[in-house]
Amino acid sequence: MSTTMTVRLEDDVKDRLDVLAEATQRSKSFLAAEAIRAYVESNEWQIGDVQAALKEADAGDFADDKEVAALAKKWNLNAA
Repeated sequence: MSTTMTVRLEDDVKDRLDVLAEATQRSKSFLAAEAIRAYVESNEWQIGDVQAALKEADAGDFADDKEVAALAKKWNLNAA
């Protein structure tokens, strides 16, 4: 299922979308929908990770000094 939505674009972006649509033989609507889908997926992932990290931080789930030192040692060994 799909729905219709109106979007305002700057003139230069609309012109570039016209060129891209013609070059790819896709509709402007298809290209815009794909761009919005990719943007939403990317931001959902990022926001989800940030929210999970905040939840861990609020719960006091932090690495102690020993864990941080072990991780630093691991990175130093792998960087060589």
